[in-house]
Amino acid sequence: MVRFKGGYVGKIARVNLTKKKVKTEKIEPSFAVKYIGGRGWGARLIWDEIPAHTDPLGPKNKLIIATGPLSGLLIPGAGKTSFAAISPATGYYGDSNVGGMFCTELKQAGFDALILEGKSDKPVYLWVEDGEVETRNAEDYWGTGSLDTENSLKKDLGDELIRVASIGQAGEKLVNFACVTCDYGRQAGRTGMGAVMGSKKIKAIAVRGSFDIPVADHKAMRKLFEESMRKTLKHPVLKIWQKQGTMQFIDWAHENACLPTRNFSSATYEGYRGINADIMEKNAKVADRACFACPICCGHFTIIKEGPHKGVGVEGPEYETASMFGSNCMLTTIEDVIYANYLCDNLGLDTISAGNIVAFAMECYEHGIITKEDLNGIELKFGNAQAMFDFLEIIAKREGIGNLFAEGVKKASEKLGKGSEKFAMQVKGLEISGYDVRAAQAMGLSYATADIGAHHNRSWAIGKDIEIGRESYDEEKVKTVIYLQHSRPLFDLLGTCRFQWLETEITLDTYAQFYMAATGIKTTVEDLLRASERVYNLTRAISICEGLTSKEDWLPERSFADPVPEGAVKGATLDKSKFKKMVKTYYKLRGWNEKGVPTPDKLEELALKDVAERLHGS
Repeated sequence: MVRFKGGYVGKIARVNLTKKKVKTEKIEPSFAVKYIGGRGWGARLIWDEIPAHTDPLGPKNKLIIATGPLSGLLIPGAGKTSFAAISPATGYYGDSNVGGMFCTELKQAGFDALILEGKSDKPVYLWVEDGEVETRNAEDYWGTGSLDTENSLKKDLGDELIRVASIGQAGEKLVNFACVTCDYGRQAGRTGMGAVMGSKKIKAIAVRGSFDIPVADHKAMRKLFEESMRKTLKHPVLKIWQKQGTMQFIDWAHENACLPTRNFSSATYEGYRGINADIMEKNAKVADRACFACPICCGHFTIIKEGPHKGVGVEGPEYETASMFGSNCMLTTIEDVIYANYLCDNLGLDTISAGNIVAFAMECYEHGIITKEDLNGIELKFGNAQAMFDFLEIIAKREGIGNLFAEGVKKASEKLGKGSEKFAMQVKGLEISGYDVRAAQAMGLSYATADIGAHHNRSWAIGKDIEIGRESYDEEKVKTVIYLQHSRPLFDLLGTCRFQWLETEITLDTYAQFYMAATGIKTTVEDLLRASERVYNLTRAISICEGLTSKEDWLPERSFADPVPEGAVKGATLDKSKFKKMVKTYYKLRGWNEKGVPTPDKLEELALKDVAERLHGS
């Protein structure tokens, strides 16, 4: 029998919001280990407890907030929490991962995870403290921004060290790409988890804990931590990550012609120097920010120092925000990018989806598909920062035509028609993030096959495209995508950041050793990757039960039809027939059938026999 001696606290709090009842449940060790934690637990609980074809914004959907076995421990970057549910953005399985300190506090409060089910009849927030969970009235906070809510809760509860996860007006109004904000600037951004919170009338979750998190082998844990810290602190990439974080990729993406520009119509941006890391450092950065126990410290706090928004501060921007608002909407100054970032954080909008949708709306405006009259006087041209700010406000509050765009780019394009579907940059209903893929076949395959829709964090494969050639549809690229779809999401299961693995010399074997030191359970890298593959197949099965078909493992028409107009890959587009073969090869290598369904043999190989029986019959 599997037993854990640490890492896991061993308890889940199940909160029935309809009845205002809380039940504490012990975690079966076999469940804990088989699905590891984080999004793995979320996926299994969704499979077990949410009926197929559940309304994502209805009371039968559940929001699973889960830490990992390494969350909150003496491990570089062990500050990750996963939020999972049926996604309002896609209608399929969805999750989003957030860094910061929230996971540490939740485990110190005595819980590995929260299951939020039902729906409250009035706005509430959850107070979690040392083994207890209670629902409290949140009517005074309803209608306020995410950041404002966090500040108010800390003040009202008299403790600045409380960790808060909150939604803004977008979550309250059930905007399909509403996010959850933690620690004044960290977001569970993708797939609309903020809307799920809003549908349940949960304004915030406030957590305070004083318990120790159990560890099986303290001596081994400290030794591994010290070795990992030495490797990280000596690594040559550390300084640039501390100075610029992911913003360093603005220049890289421009030079490699994959920087989304003008709603992905171009892949380079002549104004990139006005929105890049250098100008951020010079004009706006005032402090570094880090997640729990992280030496990389890739976050930054910026303040607008001049202009109409002088004094506004926010954690960010990151590359994805700067690319999706900056180049993709053709903003010209870092100050405008920062203000768009702040607006989204406080309103509770995912900056990736929001920037994508604004750029789509700008192109619709350019083509006369929507007009100034439709927008109540907003002149939504590319580069018009004030028009963008006004448009974000009406989306978050579902006012006027903002109500249509609050549904996301897929549904908005389907309703608008007039050819707008061709430049609606989405996969499975989730807006594409910050990489143009017309000369990046592996990255395109990553987007097309990602289980939650187009998201770079599932498989950042564009490096392989650049490494082996940007015209290649080679099987090696397919294998790379599959490997990355197991290795990168593994960190979402463990509850740690992947940057230490990607950017320093900390290996996957080190994380296997961390897991053993934390839990006392023997494991290998192969065991962990197999568990990650198990979860990837499980999330695929969930979405198939919700109606997903292989037709949605595809990319927007622009990726195939509109050549890159300039830059290092001028003239490039993806070849439809060759890309289709890549998808078929992907299915074959994964052990899925020609329709993209995991075969019974593959599912049984992954110890998912019950999943096979539901998908294929007994």
